[in-house]
Amino acid sequence: MGGTYNKLLVQVIWVGVIFSGMATAALAEAANGSALLNCPNWCGDVEIPYPFGIGEGCYLNKNFSVNCTKSWDGRLRPQVGDVIIQQISIQGQIDMFMNTVEVCNNGSGLSKNFQSTRLRVSSNAFTISNTQNLFIAVGCDTYAFLYGNQNNEDFSMGCMSICQNQSIVLNGSCSGMGCCWLEIPERLSNVRLEIYTNSYRNHTKVLNFNPCGYAFVVKKQLFMFSPIYLSSLQLNRTIPMVLDWTIGTERCKYAQLKTDYICGGNSTCDDPENGYGYRCQCKKGYEGNPYLPLGCKDVNECLNENLNNCTSPKRCINTEGNYTCSCPKWHSGDGRKDGESCTLNLGLVKKTAIGASTGLGVLFLLIGGWGSYKVVKKRKRIERRKEFFKRNGGLLLQHQISQSELNVENTKLFNSKDLERATDHFNVNRILGQGGQGTVYKGMLDDGRIVAVKKSKITDEGKLQEFINEVVVLSQINHRNIVKLLGCCLETEVPLLVYEFVPNGTLSKYLSDQNEEFPLTWDMRLRIAIEIAGALYYLHSEASLRIYHRDIKSTNILLDDKYRAKLADFGTSRSVDIDQTHLTTLVHGTFGYLDPEYFQSSQFTEKSDVYSFGVVLVELLTGEKAVSLTRAPEPRGLASYFIDSMEENNLFDILDKRILKEAVEEELIAVANLAKRCLSLDGKKRPTMKEVSMELEAVKISQKASSLEMLKRDDRPTVKEVVVMLDGLRGKGKQTRKEANLNEEETEHLLSSSARYSLNIDVGVGYSSASTI
Repeated sequence: MGGTYNKLLVQVIWVGVIFSGMATAALAEAANGSALLNCPNWCGDVEIPYPFGIGEGCYLNKNFSVNCTKSWDGRLRPQVGDVIIQQISIQGQIDMFMNTVEVCNNGSGLSKNFQSTRLRVSSNAFTISNTQNLFIAVGCDTYAFLYGNQNNEDFSMGCMSICQNQSIVLNGSCSGMGCCWLEIPERLSNVRLEIYTNSYRNHTKVLNFNPCGYAFVVKKQLFMFSPIYLSSLQLNRTIPMVLDWTIGTERCKYAQLKTDYICGGNSTCDDPENGYGYRCQCKKGYEGNPYLPLGCKDVNECLNENLNNCTSPKRCINTEGNYTCSCPKWHSGDGRKDGESCTLNLGLVKKTAIGASTGLGVLFLLIGGWGSYKVVKKRKRIERRKEFFKRNGGLLLQHQISQSELNVENTKLFNSKDLERATDHFNVNRILGQGGQGTVYKGMLDDGRIVAVKKSKITDEGKLQEFINEVVVLSQINHRNIVKLLGCCLETEVPLLVYEFVPNGTLSKYLSDQNEEFPLTWDMRLRIAIEIAGALYYLHSEASLRIYHRDIKSTNILLDDKYRAKLADFGTSRSVDIDQTHLTTLVHGTFGYLDPEYFQSSQFTEKSDVYSFGVVLVELLTGEKAVSLTRAPEPRGLASYFIDSMEENNLFDILDKRILKEAVEEELIAVANLAKRCLSLDGKKRPTMKEVSMELEAVKISQKASSLEMLKRDDRPTVKEVVVMLDGLRGKGKQTRKEANLNEEETEHLLSSSARYSLNIDVGVGYSSASTI
């Protein structure tokens, strides 16, 4: 009996060893499964893949919550409900141990200490696997019953095992003699095992070889009946079994329509053959945990020769979810061991040789043809440039230069490629502004200079004349308050002009936009008026050619980085002979700035520029636009509105509130009167730009004088007195076209008051300064 005991013990231990070995192998394969981010992956030596999880926020729902606790031997064991887990498979199974039940006769009567056992799990998520388990009863006087819940209803089944002696029991047979078995039904949960015996002898007839009867649910591939179990199965109280688990209660067809559907990317939904809910599995060629939000990842079959079937591992090409095999050069086939493999393609070798020789011949022809093409293309490019040069007025420009004996040495002819590169191929994001003569782009030259590139609108001969006119006029101007022309490009389809870049935009923007971050003070407005007046005086009287601008407006006045004014846009400007008093032309200009006298007679005089400048003066005083549809009730034009307000003694009602607090009343009245004279409908009554420039300088000098504490109020010269004084200086300053400096003796001669001034006047620029001596 002792030998039999030891033999039975070894067999029972081997059952556990077999299961343990399979679990270890499965653990190695389970590396593809993983938990949610920042959640524990393991409990002891058992991996916990999502939807299972340890701790709040780590599992899908409470059915998949895992408790990780220490067992009696000190090892961490994961547990779901009553189930102690040995392994969780993302294929939908849980390996576990379940207690056996037994009824024994100890020689003095029947013992029922282990007559029943119970397994409690969720009826929805977990069921007893009917494909991997069997219900077994062992004994020669045994009735065994299994109770559970199926489809939310009570369920029971049982089998009977009998035998009279051990010799008739067959090894491996479980057909009712010493052992009986039943298939597990589908969707069985909440299992309870019980054993009853109806034997009148209470195992007394078989007591010597079968004192006990047993019942259990076991993983079928781990159990094979042996007659020795009749006497010694009680040595192993737990038996391996398998639970199935699924997600939810709905099949894939309906679950995929729900917002809580959890199968991740590169995975498919699978309806289990038994049970409720659905399972997720990776598509072919992918691996990982299909229940995670990111889903499954591509398997690189080329890294493992066992995963690909290529004839050469180096010819394996991984693709998303699959792989392909290639063949060496001059070979054809699919490169697979189980396919066509790779064979030398003699036909391809011959074709290649013929093709190579033919190709060399064609190559020589192509090289010769390409050379010829480049030569022809270069000639065409040269001819095209000449054609553009002629069409864009190159010859006309040459004629203007020769006829006028002008000097344009400082004007550079730019290459079209340089300007395309500078403006990022005339990107719309580089546009600074658009007008009647063209579009202006911001650009950066190769030497780092920031420039403005004007792309002219040439639609007819008239426009072409305007373009040439602007080049001729600007090439002769050298004044710090006039935008400088750096060069032009005539070799493009549309002619281009390159100016210095003036960074702070137009005067109009600062007047009409009410820029609170940088408001234009009265001193700044007065200085801007003086600078533009000086520039116009230079054009009318001091330049090598007399020039009428013909489009004075606040949008053609630019402000540089120090907010100094620069006059721009000379597309409609005209040069006139010294003895000419007017030009008879088609009417050009901007509504609101246009001289009414010029509009009626088509005769443009220098006084027409004075009128337009008068409108700019009014804009500086009022901060209003030259034309406004919202100005009520009438008139819409700023000039008429201003004149009417002056005549009604309402000047201070229309002045810009931003300058009233800082400006001296006398200065505002002086500039307003000057603007009114400039806006006279009779051109003869308007002052010249020389007179305008002097009066504005006088206001500036008077302003400086009033700020000197050493002067007494009675000794301060009036604006009119300063104008008379400046007029005398202007006469002396006509000796040259450069700046004229006034020495101390001249100053003392002109000013006989108790306070003396040292004046420095730049006639060409329209700037003056004053200090006491």
